Amino acid sequence: MPDPADFDTDAEYWDARYAAEERIWSGSANAVLVREAGDLTPGRALDLGSGEGGDAIWLAHRGWWVTAVDISQVALDRAAALAAERGLADRIDWQRHDLGATFPEGSYDLVSSQFLHSYGDLPRAAILRRAADAVAPGGVLLIEGHAGWPAWMEEPHPDVELPTAREVVESLRLVPGEWEVLISAEHERAQDAPDGTPSVRTDSTVKLRRAA
Repeated sequence: MPDPADFDTDAEYWDARYAAEERIWSGSANAVLVREAGDLTPGRALDLGSGEGGDAIWLAHRGWWVTAVDISQVALDRAAALAAERGLADRIDWQRHDLGATFPEGSYDLVSSQFLHSYGDLPRAAILRRAADAVAPGGVLLIEGHAGWPAWMEEPHPDVELPTAREVVESLRLVPGEWEVLISAEHERAQDAPDGTPSVRTDSTVKLRRAA
């Protein structure tokens, strides 16, 4: 895996990381998205940090019109090719953004942020506040993230923030009475160490609905 210290920008790092392998992620949608968005009525969705397109393609297959955003053009091109193979090219708008600098326009019935973390200077809390602003009345904001480092990682990156669910909600600075907190909780997930040793890590789930 490329060393983040070798690159001047997050975009360069993520392009290099995706280019180094034929595929990084499983290609499947994130489990929390499937569980928490599976019963939502399809509308317009915004997928932040779309990577190789697993979440965006799953949403499009279920009838959503998706704006999928990532910092890596390599990832976006790979995802767009896969969507085209599955006949979903017309349902997904792939956009390249460094979310700390630019953000997609519009309002959305679902805004999903699944594991939006980076080793660089990522203003995650500010990005998630913009994500909340992009939720349409009656829409849902779904945020899944790591809430701690895995036990097998001996030298965690001190510049990467991994907040609890409560801290995520607090950082959003929500207007009182405008949002309903549907989920704010941590949970454990199996993640084996690089040597194959079974292990777990803690993730956080925040699901909010904006008042209609």
